[in-house]
Formats: sequence, C-alpha cells, structure tokens
Amino acid sequence: MKYNIIGRNVDLTEALNNAIYNSCEKLEKYFNENTEATITLSVEKQRHIMEITIPFNSQVLRAEIEGDNMYKIIDTGIDTIEKQILRFKNKLRTKNRNNTDNNFTSVFLSADEIEADDSLKIERRKKFAIKPMNSEEAVLQMELIGHNFYVYLDAETEEVNVVYKRRNNSYGLIEPQLH
Repeated sequence: MKYNIIGRNVDLTEALNNAIYNSCEKLEKYFNENTEATITLSVEKQRHIMEITIPFNSQVLRAEIEGDNMYKIIDTGIDTIEKQILRFKNKLRTKNRNNTDNNFTSVFLSADEIEADDSLKIERRKKFAIKPMNSEEAVLQMELIGHNFYVYLDAETEEVNVVYKRRNNSYGLIEPQLH
C-alpha cells in the first residue's frame, strides 16, 4: 500500500508517522501495493480529527474519527476501516459461497452480481421537478423540508447538484462531473 499523509494545523512528527504506518500494517493484507490510502490528521480547537479514505476497484472506504488524543484516533480509525473491510468481505462470502480466494481485491462483485443482490435493491423511487436556484437557496429548502440532503439545478451552471448536512452541522456541496 501507498500512503498519502496530510497534516492540517498539526506537525507530522516522526512519532505520528510511525503510529500511522504501524496501525496501517494490518490493512496491507487486504490490498495490493498500488492501493493508495489518504490519511488526513487535523486539529481544530481542542479536537483531533483523522480522516482516512481508500479508493479501490470503484469502491471507497472512508472513516472520520474525532477525539482528544491523536494516537487513539489513529488506532480507532484504522480499526473502523478494518471492520468495514470485514463486513464487506463477509457479505461477499455469503453471496459467493464458492469463492475461497482470500485476496480481497479479487472478490469484488461485478455490476451484474450487484444488481441481483436483494440487499442492494432500491425500495423506493421518487421523481420530482427541480427548479434552478443557488446553493444557499438549496440549503434553505433542505432545512425547510427537514432532510439531510437536497437535489437541485444550479442556476449558474445549469447542472444538477446536491447540498447535504455534514455531521458537524456544516454543509457540503456535491457537483457531479462526467468523465
């Protein structure tokens, strides 16, 4: 695995880097050497925050941990990612009982298999008219209807965007792009 370690308002000391590398060792058995994990450590007021993101095979594992001790949240964050991996592997194992391969990267479902999985079935579809507005108006609409996200047509770009409420009660904006 490769690691991209970022520090915001925190010095990335050798001890912190060693703590990250030591904790991440247990994840290496699940990924190949080309998998890149982005780990961001930050300090805001007296809160220590660790974000870890691992994209692989069209999937993304992500954890965000807050606490008062940077070393504890590093361990907790890595444990959280490992639990996500094990849950996903278990789900794949029950879906594909014949698959005995222990290599995590080789047991992903194809798109056809995902569509056939009842636990991933879309239970409800909703169609609605969207009107052009800016992101501030979209946030107000989201709050008005009591949801934690809102889909709207951006008046300036004429593209569909999504505003959402984050765990820390701030707001996020998703601007999809076609590749």
